[in-house]
Amino acid sequence: MSEDSGDREPSFEERMQAARTRQGLDRPARDPATDGNDPSTGLSPWGIGMRVGVEMVSALVVAVAIGWALDRWLGTGPILLAVFVLLGGAAGVLNVWRMFAPRRQG
Repeated sequence: MSEDSGDREPSFEERMQAARTRQGLDRPARDPATDGNDPSTGLSPWGIGMRVGVEMVSALVVAVAIGWALDRWLGTGPILLAVFVLLGGAAGVLNVWRMFAPRRQG
C-alpha cells in the first residue's frame, strides 16, 4: 500500500460505516405504533378487539362478584347484584371509551 499508487486505505470511520450498513444497523428504527396498526394504541385490530373484550368482561366479573358478596353478607337479595351489574357495565364502557378517546397534548 504505497502512497504513490493512488489507493488510499479507508479510515476507521469509513470502514465502521460500511460494516454498519452491511449489518443493517443504520436503518431507521421501525415504530410499532405505525406499522399498519392503530396509532393511538399500538395494537393490531385483533389486539384491540381482545383488549375491548377483556376490559368489558373483567369489569363485569368484578362488579358481579362484589354485588353477589354484598348481597350474601347483608342478606339484601339480588338488589345489590343488579346495581353492581349496572356499575360494572358502565365501568367497562368507560374503560373502552378512555382507550379510544383522543389524547390531549400538554
